[in-house]
Amino acid sequence: MHWEWKNCPTAWKGQYTRGSGKPTIVLEAVASQDLWIWHAFFGPPGTLNDINVLDRSPVFDDILQGRAPKVNYIVNGHEYHLAYYLTDGIYPKWATFVQSIPLPQGPKATLFATHQEAVRKDVERAFGVLQARFAIVKNPALLWDKIKIGKIMRACIILHNMIVEDERDGYTHFDVSVFEQPESNRSSEVDFTFSTDMPSNLGNMMAIRNQIRDRKINQQLKADLVENIWQKFGANGDFN
Repeated sequence: MHWEWKNCPTAWKGQYTRGSGKPTIVLEAVASQDLWIWHAFFGPPGTLNDINVLDRSPVFDDILQGRAPKVNYIVNGHEYHLAYYLTDGIYPKWATFVQSIPLPQGPKATLFATHQEAVRKDVERAFGVLQARFAIVKNPALLWDKIKIGKIMRACIILHNMIVEDERDGYTHFDVSVFEQPESNRSSEVDFTFSTDMPSNLGNMMAIRNQIRDRKINQQLKADLVENIWQKFGANGDFN
């Protein structure tokens, strides 16, 4: 999301101005289906695209530094150990990203693209709700100090998540019990007891970085998800 910066200092306007002709500041966010914002990175200049923002983002810092809990799940008989995000086509083919299929051929690919693109709209919906709740975020920023603007954005995101947490029971359309962690026989598990005392030396970080950017895992995961969605929704002719 781009937040217009009306009083951007003149010396910075070239850096923050994109095609619209107005300086903006970028907000990168990860949102779930209930509009809860799990990750927010605010501050890059508006001239950057998604890839440039990703290069500066701390979204994978917890994984690289060994602070993130272990994630294990099975899709179509294959086991995976990294959570993934649904993204559009501009993002790289990493193990942690699942893109849509731009020109789907056949019913399986078409069904997968339909579901992936529908669920991916949740983050756009989260941006819209955030702007609807807080007019200060919807309207151009009038401050000169970028640090103060960042504090305003973070405060609005915190308040937004507080509202979501308080009201989610009233509009949640899925069974939240599947996210609970007590004893379960499900194939998808998050181990919150995982020790985070792993030494964060350069060798460990590079190995995890290579695992995150593994293109083969991306291809295999997407193929498994295509097959899994087809078995769940398409095999019986239920395309809705």
